[in-house]
Amino acid sequence: MNNATYYSPSKHLKIYANPHISLWIMFRIGIDVGGTFTDLVAADDDGNIINIKGPSVPRKPEIGVIEVFKLFLKANEPSSISIVSHATTIATNALFGQLELELPRAALITTKGFRDIIEIGRQRRPELYNIFFKKPKPIIPRRYRYEIDERIGSKGEEIKPVNEIEVEAVAEEIKAENIKAVAVGLLNSHLNPSHEVYVKKIISRVHSEAFIIASSEISPEYREYERISTTVVNAVLMPIIKTYVKNLIEGLKRMRVEAPLFIMQSNGGLTPAENAYSRPAAMIESGPASGVIASAFYGDLLGERRIMSFDMGGTTAKAGTVIDGKPEIVMEYEVGGTVHKGRIVKGSGYTVRFPFIDLAECSAGGGTIAWIDEAGALRVGPVSAGADPGPACYGMGGTDPTITDANLLLGRLPKTLLGGRMKLYLELAEKAVMDRVAKPLGMSLADASYSIIRIANSMMAKILRIVSVERGYDPREFVLVAFGGAGPMHACALAEDLGISKIVIPTSPGLFSSLGLLVSDVKHNFVRAVMVDLSRVETEDIELLFKEMEDEGMKTLLREGFNEERITLIRYVDARYRGQSYEITIPVGRPFTYEIESLARKFHERHRSLYGYMAEEESIEIVNIRLTTIGLMKKLKLKRLRPGGSSPPAESLLGFRDVYFEKENDYVKCPIYSRTRLRPNNEVEGPLIIEQYDSTVVVYPDWRITVDDYGNIIIVKR
Repeated sequence: MNNATYYSPSKHLKIYANPHISLWIMFRIGIDVGGTFTDLVAADDDGNIINIKGPSVPRKPEIGVIEVFKLFLKANEPSSISIVSHATTIATNALFGQLELELPRAALITTKGFRDIIEIGRQRRPELYNIFFKKPKPIIPRRYRYEIDERIGSKGEEIKPVNEIEVEAVAEEIKAENIKAVAVGLLNSHLNPSHEVYVKKIISRVHSEAFIIASSEISPEYREYERISTTVVNAVLMPIIKTYVKNLIEGLKRMRVEAPLFIMQSNGGLTPAENAYSRPAAMIESGPASGVIASAFYGDLLGERRIMSFDMGGTTAKAGTVIDGKPEIVMEYEVGGTVHKGRIVKGSGYTVRFPFIDLAECSAGGGTIAWIDEAGALRVGPVSAGADPGPACYGMGGTDPTITDANLLLGRLPKTLLGGRMKLYLELAEKAVMDRVAKPLGMSLADASYSIIRIANSMMAKILRIVSVERGYDPREFVLVAFGGAGPMHACALAEDLGISKIVIPTSPGLFSSLGLLVSDVKHNFVRAVMVDLSRVETEDIELLFKEMEDEGMKTLLREGFNEERITLIRYVDARYRGQSYEITIPVGRPFTYEIESLARKFHERHRSLYGYMAEEESIEIVNIRLTTIGLMKKLKLKRLRPGGSSPPAESLLGFRDVYFEKENDYVKCPIYSRTRLRPNNEVEGPLIIEQYDSTVVVYPDWRITVDDYGNIIIVKR
C-alpha cells in the first residue's frame, strides 16, 4: 500500500523498488538494527512511508546502517532528511561478548573496604541447587579495582576527607596500566557527591584521555551495589558507544546527510547522539523499546486505552504493555543475564538502574530450533538457527527443525517469501522435522509440526501473562498489537489463550519497531534520593528538590532546541511500606505540598493491584523522587487510504491452500489474500491467510478481519 524499497536477506538476491517522492519533501528517518535485519522507515509530513530492509552486519553494525541509507538516497536527496532516529543493540552485544566489540580495560575507584562490591552483589544465586554454578565474570577484574581511604556518612556528612596524594598515586597507576575507562563509586555519594567530584577531577587531570564517570552523575540513588554496578557498566560502554556513534555520524556526513542524529533509550525516549557518549547504559534495550513506543502510538491512533505489544522476530519474542498511552516502566534491569520462562534471572547478569520499558522475553523466534532432550521430551529453544544458515527450509545448509519449518509444513507460510523472490524448500523442512522430531517421538509430520508450534505458543503466552497478569492487569481488557516478521502468524492462538478479543496487525509489521523511532519524543530522567517517612516529610524541601530537577531539565531541553511550549515535565515518587526491600513508582502532581494525602491513597491502591493486598496501618517511606522531562517532537500523521467496499476486490484472492488449524485437528482449505490489494472497509471471515512482503497473517476460524482507514488489519473474535 505504501511505496517500498527492500534489500533481501539472501546472499545472492537484491531487490529494489523505485519510490517516486518529490525531492523537496522533508523526511524523518528511523533505523532499527536487529540481529538479522537493519530496517529503515522514512516518513514525510503527508504520511507517505518508505520502507527499506537490509541485512545487518553484527560485527560492524554501522555498515548495515550506511547501506540502507544508500538505498534511500538512490531516490532522495540528503538535504531532504530533517532528523535521523536510531535504535541499536550494540551495548547489549558488547556485554554479551560479541567479537570485535571487546570491552575496554576499565578500573573502579571505590571507598576503602568496598573493593569487591561488584562481585559480592546481593548474593543472589540464580541456580540455588547447582553447586557448580559460577557467577558472571566481573566486568572489571579485581586487580583494576582500587580503594581510597575516604568516607561520607549515612546522613551525607563528611567523616574522612579525600587524600589528594593517594588519589594521584592511583591515577598514575591507572594511566600506567593503559586503562581506557574509569568508574568512580564511593560510599553514600548519592547523599553527598563532593568526594566523587573531587576524585574525578584529580583523575581527569592525571589521565586526561580516560573516559571517567562518577556514580553521582549516572545513578544518584541509594543501594551501593546497584549504583556502583550501573556506573561500572556505563564506564565500560563509553569508549565502544562513542566509537560507534562517531563512525556512524562520519559515515552519514560522507553521504552529505547533515540531519541531527538521535538515539533511542531503554525508557522509550530519544536523546541527542552526543548524550549517548556519557550515558550509554541508558540505551541497552533501545531496539525492543521502539516496538512498544510504536504500539503506544497505535493505541492513541485507534483510541485504545490498553495495548499489549507482541514482537516476534527471528530469534526472540518480546511483550510489553501500554496503559493510557504510557508504556509500563521498571527502574532496574540485569543486562547480559539469563532469561528463564520470560523473566531475567536475578543475579545472572549485570545490574543497571535506569528507567527501562517493562519487557518480558523468551527464545521463540522464527529461527528457534526444536530438539529432543535426554529424557525424550520435545523442547523448543533457546538456540536459534539465526540468519545463517537459518531454518532448514531456507536451503542455506540448516538441518535443524525450527518454528519457521513447522509453520511451513502446517501450510501457514507460502512456498516463497519476499514477494516470490525467495524460495522455501518444503522437502528440506519435512526431512528436518521428520528426522529430528517425528520419527524419534513416533508422531506424524503434522502432529510433530503442531507440537513445535504449541510449545512455542505456550512460551509466548507466558511472557504476555508476565506483563499483564503478574503486573495486576487483566489481559482480556487489552488489544494485542502483533508485529515482527513472525508475530502475525501466532497472534490469534495467543489471543485465544489469554481471552483477548481484538488484534491489530500494522501495515508493515516486519518494520514496525522502526516506526516507533518516528513517533518518539526526547526524554531525560532525573532522580534524587530522599529516604524520609511520609508522615514526617517536609513538603517544601521536596518541592525545592523537584524544582531544582525541573530547572536542570528545562535548561537541557532548551539547549536541544525545544521551546517551553513543547516541553512537558512529569513528577514521580518511589515509595514503599517501611521495611520493604523494593519500591513502587507513583506519579504525583504539582506542587508537592498538595500531594501528601493523594500519594498515600495512590500507593495503597497500586500496592493492592500488584500484590493483592494493602496495609493502611503501615507507615509509607519515600525513597526517591524522580522527574521525566519530555521534549515533544512533531507528531507523525499516517495517511488515510482510499476506501473500498465491504467485500475484498477479486484480485486480492490469490488462491487456496491446505492449512492446519488445531481446533479442527486437521488441514482446512483456506483462502489466501494479498495484503497490498485489500482496501479499507474490506471484511473477511476466517479462517484465512494474508500474505505480504515482510510477514504473513494467520487468521483462525471464529475470527473476522476488517481493514481500517490506514490499512491496518483489525482481527476480532466472532
